[in-house]
Amino acid sequence: MSRADIPLPQPRGLGQTARTDAWWVQPLVVLLGFGAFIMYSTWAALQGNHFFVHEGGANYLSPFYSPLLFEVPGIAETGHAWFGHPPQWLLSIWPSFIPFSPALLILWAPGGFRFTCYYYRGAYYKAFWADPLSCTVGEPGFRGKKYRGEAKFPLIIQNIHRYFLYLAIAFIFLLAWDAIMSYRFEQPGRTWAFGVGLGSLILTINPIMLGGYTLGCHSLRHLVGGRKDCIGSGGAGGARRTAYDCVSCLNRRHMMWAWASLVWVGFTDLYIRLCSMGIITDLRII
Repeated sequence: MSRADIPLPQPRGLGQTARTDAWWVQPLVVLLGFGAFIMYSTWAALQGNHFFVHEGGANYLSPFYSPLLFEVPGIAETGHAWFGHPPQWLLSIWPSFIPFSPALLILWAPGGFRFTCYYYRGAYYKAFWADPLSCTVGEPGFRGKKYRGEAKFPLIIQNIHRYFLYLAIAFIFLLAWDAIMSYRFEQPGRTWAFGVGLGSLILTINPIMLGGYTLGCHSLRHLVGGRKDCIGSGGAGGARRTAYDCVSCLNRRHMMWAWASLVWVGFTDLYIRLCSMGIITDLRII
């Protein structure tokens, strides 16, 4: 039986397509949303100030600065620093054109997890360098015929995502501890007393959002059960199947959790920053 290979028609120019729907909306929204978060988080991380709240006895720490490894010289002590004031050798090698900020010491971990995330990769590949811009839409001409996806340098580095997963899980516990500490209010004549502020609730929702995103990770699903050809229903296999189903349940809404957690962690820092600057006042509930 004879056969013939008929190439599919491909748009030649960037953005050229026969589609009549608003295909450009999704990549544009991703570009604006992800770009806004990157700009705000970078600016907030470079400030090195207004990342904690003690007014009214509150005990709030921004997630952009947690864990707080060192205090920032020249501002009030937070009481959250693991190692107190930064050592002189660290200050001596710190670039003079960048203000000292402990956020820059830790944000590479959660940032690396998001940057290498399977969902985000597909989203920002489309939004930031149009590769691909959208289904059946013309792509940039620089990609070339030898393009092999993420199988070669530099995109093969994206496979480090599975190792960032362990760091991301650790950050959930760290931020959960910050949420617990946010219910510990200092009281005159007493060491501390239980209290609830609006900031406490915001800080509590934050690790829940991050947990929904992180625990729905494709790499975690592979780790807890995906390596097996058959996941049993009894004994150890049953526990594996339960864990796999739980991760899969979150994974089905991975995009929703990714954006909800991204927006919320930025909002949490913004709320604490505005309270610290005196622009707004934290609402004390209890």
